[in-house]
Amino acid sequence: MNASLKSVGAITLFVEDLQRAKLFYQDVFGPPVVYEDQSSAVFKFENTLINLLEIPAARELIEPGAVASREAGSRFQLTVWVDDADAVCAELDTRGVVLLNGPMNRDWGMRTASFTDPDGHIWEIAQELPQAEGS
Repeated sequence: MNASLKSVGAITLFVEDLQRAKLFYQDVFGPPVVYEDQSSAVFKFENTLINLLEIPAARELIEPGAVASREAGSRFQLTVWVDDADAVCAELDTRGVVLLNGPMNRDWGMRTASFTDPDGHIWEIAQELPQAEGS
């Protein structure tokens, strides 16, 4: 196979209420909207596009696959690298974001905290911890 499958260019998140989701992403993350129509809004996060797509359009996009409800539970999380997890958590608090957990140091050398967007997608912020001497 000659095709390279090494770079994720876009992630599409299925949302119940496009305007509510769009306002959340603008307020919490602040990336530019690079495309928008009646059923979607696409944000540019450095090297990845995040596409918010309303459920009816999502059903059409993935049929015959099924779109799960928010209540079905999470099957993935998206992680954003940060320099200071505690400072980012404090900023998220000022924006009304309630953390699911953290910030906490993890055994794998990261300090993390997680929160959900209005449609139940889990986002994690992660800060690399300094390596201990002799590690």
